[in-house]
Amino acid sequence: MNLNLITSMLNIIIRSGAALLLATLGEILAQRAGVLNLGLEGILLVSAASGFAAAFHSQNVVLGILTAIASGALLGGIHAFLVVTLKTKQTVTGIAMWLFASGVASLFGQRLGPNGGPLVGLVGPKLSRLPIPWFSRLPLIGRPFFHQDLVIYSLYFLVPSLWFWIYKTRPGLYLRVAGENPAALDVWGISVEKIRYLYTMLGGGLVGLAGGYFSLSYTPGWTEGLTGGRGWIAIALVIFSGWNPVRAVWGALLFGGVSALQLRLQAAGLKIPVSLLDMSPYFATILVLVFISQGSRKKQGTPAALGTPYLRE
Repeated sequence: MNLNLITSMLNIIIRSGAALLLATLGEILAQRAGVLNLGLEGILLVSAASGFAAAFHSQNVVLGILTAIASGALLGGIHAFLVVTLKTKQTVTGIAMWLFASGVASLFGQRLGPNGGPLVGLVGPKLSRLPIPWFSRLPLIGRPFFHQDLVIYSLYFLVPSLWFWIYKTRPGLYLRVAGENPAALDVWGISVEKIRYLYTMLGGGLVGLAGGYFSLSYTPGWTEGLTGGRGWIAIALVIFSGWNPVRAVWGALLFGGVSALQLRLQAAGLKIPVSLLDMSPYFATILVLVFISQGSRKKQGTPAALGTPYLRE
């Protein structure tokens, strides 16, 4: 295997794993606060459509990214209102949010183009790759790691920052307690509802950024089903990561690695049905989940109050 091939595969791994990692980090924040959001796929689709539409009409990719983040945060806020304020069942609400948001994304895709037309087939601005001087010229790792766009660069800081926030700060302690023992948080005089609203919306914003990354960088443009079920994979990777942002990186790289191998096998012209290759990343995720599920809930690190509405006594 030559150096160029390794570099190419590393680039595919990082780019295909970036959006997945962002969505996983967003869901980790929400679940750490005790809120399960199964509507990630819908949030990804709405954010991708709204972000691309905003960037296309304004010819400003930054506005597109901000629109995608705002769309995700708004949908996260709606989910928080339903499950935190109205105390609805989180699993049912999440599935309903997925169906609702998927429909909204489809509507956006048909109506947000020029003159109320479709977004499909339009070419808009996209995130540019910005090489980091000297580092981008390093052999093997230079182009994959240091010749990327700002969203990928942001992950180099976001992952350790979230880890430090969750495990080494007092607000991070409040976040963990909200998902483990919300009654104790209430005794301290801290609003469980505010904590859960805050992190569900912040998590939604990160998922929104992932959606914007899809339509403005990874696969620029808009098509129906653009995200390809990545929202469901992100939910699975939260479990894989043990609700730890650093471990989530390995899950995203695993999915990206399978995706890179799939593309390489297709390019090699092997006589394997394309449909089987397309399903390989999802099949790998199922195998990982089956392996992980053999452990106990406590061993996996599942927040004890995850999915449970908090009722003050």
